[in-house]
Amino acid sequence: MIDIDSHYTLADDAVERFTRDGYILLRNVLSPATLHHYGAEVTRLTKLLATQKLPLEQRGTYEQAFLQVMNLWESSALVREFALGQRLARIAAELLQVRGVRLYHDQSLYKEPGGGITPAHADQYYWPLGSDRTVTAWIPLQAVPLSMGPLGFYAGSQQVEFGRELAISDESERAITLAMQQRGFAFIEEPFDLGDLSFHLGWTFHRAGVNSTIHARSVMTIIYMDQDMRLMAPTNDMQRADRAAWCPGAVPGEIIQTARNPLIYTRSG
Repeated sequence: MIDIDSHYTLADDAVERFTRDGYILLRNVLSPATLHHYGAEVTRLTKLLATQKLPLEQRGTYEQAFLQVMNLWESSALVREFALGQRLARIAAELLQVRGVRLYHDQSLYKEPGGGITPAHADQYYWPLGSDRTVTAWIPLQAVPLSMGPLGFYAGSQQVEFGRELAISDESERAITLAMQQRGFAFIEEPFDLGDLSFHLGWTFHRAGVNSTIHARSVMTIIYMDQDMRLMAPTNDMQRADRAAWCPGAVPGEIIQTARNPLIYTRSG
């Protein structure tokens, strides 16, 4: 059955674990039928719209990690329906402990056969957002065994400020990995069965391994933010670019509520 709007019941300790670890992997969230229905369109658009055309061996570390296409929801009515679904948005609001969430942006991450590592990093380095009440849903469109490079997390690392100034790169991989080891943060990497997905905070450090299989690792991500999120004055060039791309017209200090940041879920009453 195709279902993107019904209520998914979190385990009693899910919010506590998410708050402690900065991420959570949830099982059987979306049905195979749902993922096949929307996933084929995500994959089609990623192949169509990706601008990277160089062979893997001629790319740098970041470009070897994946093909990346942003805001697919604006390119397809079917993807728009998926990105604005209530089921995942409600989970995001419950994990963040906010009354509702808006879309920050979506992106597909298509790790080709033989694709390289995704270096350790924290997403919020890129985002001009005024608080940490933002979360990424990482949604594999197929099962992701360890050999395909599932997303892994440094549990509890959202509390660590070291490394927040590092863009995703060889340097971030080296420096953050070393810092996490020195501070005793466990790296948790698990396979994803079809229908499993994860949520992680913007400041949680994470990485992914190589795709050593002959099949692509197709993933859709949806980034949610507190419905009352305020724009922060950008502090680096990446944040300036994100402000222009994902929340055009938003004003620093005011709630981000542009046409590109629709309210997806809000608690009634």
